[in-house]
Amino acid sequence: MKKITLVVLSLFFIGQAAVAQPSEKGIEAKIDSILSLLTLEEKVAMCHAQSKFSSPGVPRLGIPEIWMSDGPHGVRAEINWDNWGYAGWTNDSITAFPALTCLAATFNPELSHQYGVAVGEEARYRKKDILLGPGVNIYRTPLNGRNFEYMGEDPHLASVLVVPYIKGVQQNGVAACLKHYALNNQELWRGHINVEVSDRALYEIYLPAYKAAVQEGGVWSIMGAYNQFRGQHCCHNELLLNQILKTDWGFDGVVVTDWGGAHDTREAALYGLDIEMGTGTDGLTTSTRNAYDNYYLALPFLNLIKSGEIEEAVVDDKVRRILRLMFRTNMNPSRPLGRINNPEHLHVARAIAGEGIVLLKNDDQFFPIDPTRKMTIAVIGENATRAMAVGGGSSELKPRDEVSPLRGLKERFRNATIIHSMGYASGPPQYGREVPSKLDADSLRNAAVKAAAQADVVLFFGGLNKNHFQDCEGGDRLQFGLPFGQDELLRELLRANENLGVVLVSGNAVAMPWASEVKGLMQAWYLGSEAGHALADVISGDVNPSGKLPFSFPVKLSDNAAHHFGELSYPGDSVNQYYKEDIFVGYRWHDTQKIKPLFAFGHGLSYTTFELSDAKTDKKSYAAGETITVSCKITNTGGANGAEVAQVYVGKPNSSVKRPVKELKGFRKVHLAKGGNTQVEIPIEVDALAFYDESISGWNLEKGAYTIYVGTASDAIAQQLEIMVK
Repeated sequence: MKKITLVVLSLFFIGQAAVAQPSEKGIEAKIDSILSLLTLEEKVAMCHAQSKFSSPGVPRLGIPEIWMSDGPHGVRAEINWDNWGYAGWTNDSITAFPALTCLAATFNPELSHQYGVAVGEEARYRKKDILLGPGVNIYRTPLNGRNFEYMGEDPHLASVLVVPYIKGVQQNGVAACLKHYALNNQELWRGHINVEVSDRALYEIYLPAYKAAVQEGGVWSIMGAYNQFRGQHCCHNELLLNQILKTDWGFDGVVVTDWGGAHDTREAALYGLDIEMGTGTDGLTTSTRNAYDNYYLALPFLNLIKSGEIEEAVVDDKVRRILRLMFRTNMNPSRPLGRINNPEHLHVARAIAGEGIVLLKNDDQFFPIDPTRKMTIAVIGENATRAMAVGGGSSELKPRDEVSPLRGLKERFRNATIIHSMGYASGPPQYGREVPSKLDADSLRNAAVKAAAQADVVLFFGGLNKNHFQDCEGGDRLQFGLPFGQDELLRELLRANENLGVVLVSGNAVAMPWASEVKGLMQAWYLGSEAGHALADVISGDVNPSGKLPFSFPVKLSDNAAHHFGELSYPGDSVNQYYKEDIFVGYRWHDTQKIKPLFAFGHGLSYTTFELSDAKTDKKSYAAGETITVSCKITNTGGANGAEVAQVYVGKPNSSVKRPVKELKGFRKVHLAKGGNTQVEIPIEVDALAFYDESISGWNLEKGAYTIYVGTASDAIAQQLEIMVK
């Protein structure tokens, strides 16, 4: 009789969620009630996978499963229950959104929110409870295979943009899963490399975006990284998870492993992990020895609790977090139903792509190209036609449609004769290995040079793609230069026709020995479903480019800080790796060492011109806890409507510790009609000027003079101001 009563009570408590979502206090009371009804075996089962992308519920009590999907650029196609093969569904095509490097290049928080809402709607429509993204690992080296999934080299930029993305996703009742926490800044040896980094660099560079996501974005789940940090794997790390994330920051959500990121039952139990996924298994199809019940947080975990070696309170905390996530997602009756592949999502994807494209160089006003002009355009390069949503590892997508650059140009430039020649070929995408092309490189190159010689304008679509050893999970790039003979091809094309512009499709900086010779140069990223339309928008001048680089482009690899310090700094010795550049990442390194980049952080041109003037602060002296208001006037002095980003950096002369010359502390993007002007105000918290003081294990706000730099790029400072901090 007692058992029947418990079941009825459980159905009552869970069923109440279908009436109205209770308050936070009410949810915690419901969780307490449910916990009391669960057997120990049921609680342990909720802490590990039951398939490739789901964890079990409790059917006896009506508690649902949790379904997850890879992101962050869209919802991945359905994967088989027990292996990595695709299920072959016909109704799992989606909208592919631009890569997060492109989103970061917009410097536009509003677009980040639109991105989150749209991808969250698609995840909800596909009945996903957790979307595995976004990623905010810091861009440390241009060889990292997954840089395209992240938001650049600056912690402030990543912090500002990740918060609205998360809020947008989660307003759909889908949990964003922030990744990869933390220091997962290379793919080579990612499963075991031990990262050693100072506390100061950890807190100032590598953690701020995660902290903002937790405390400002209210993220509901976080994915641990594969690598080790100070001798412990990040998926069960006492300092990162228990101390910093759950105690210091007050994170009340769920920590999920990266797939196969757990390595020890006791550490997984005690050091902050909540749900274990993908541990060394193809599920039930391999053998019972590898089945889900033998995960670290499965039967081994259960046995340690039963023996008394681990207290039951440990599993209770994990299940409490899992149930809390469920009340926010699949046990929340008020969450919307979602939408997929609708015109509004395509519009968002196209808008982000258009604002993220960065015009790096534009000699003789090569861009825009008049779409009404009768001419011959030679479109050269495999990337003009190659599908980029496939490949790249776990972020690969199955879009309903992906508009290629060539198709987009043909649709927009109807008066032009457009001829296409591949020029080079890379081979098919293949996760985990490199497959060479079977096409003859000499024939491709000769045909491309012939096409270029016949044209009025040459557009070269090159760069990288999402093959192994390029921009792809599971392996870092092997070279800084362009692959597949593109540098040599470009030199021959320039000899055939000097009226040439380059559109680089990549998620990473590349070497450009030909940069001084080409007339126009764009950084185009991976732009998703609407790639070709967005590129045609910008190339034709229908959209004025306003993207800004979210990371520095060094001239040569040794100019990058991580590589400057040798192999122990990158990639390590296969056991340990030391971040010897410390806090001097990206433009911080270039500024401090006076190494001129090829293109600086924050750089991006326009088809119009802007003037930044009258920069000032609301007062001259500030105290801790106050806000500095930096204002300036931006005027569109050119002949086209456009957008500019006012960027505010702060430096501390005569600091008691080594500091960069300047660090980004605020920015604001404004759209202005030609001839128009506006007054921009950018608030900066005085406390954000503190450095992490290792001697006190806390933040230290130095008094004295600070320099405020106001400009439009890290190397384009229009005015400098001085303030005092008391």
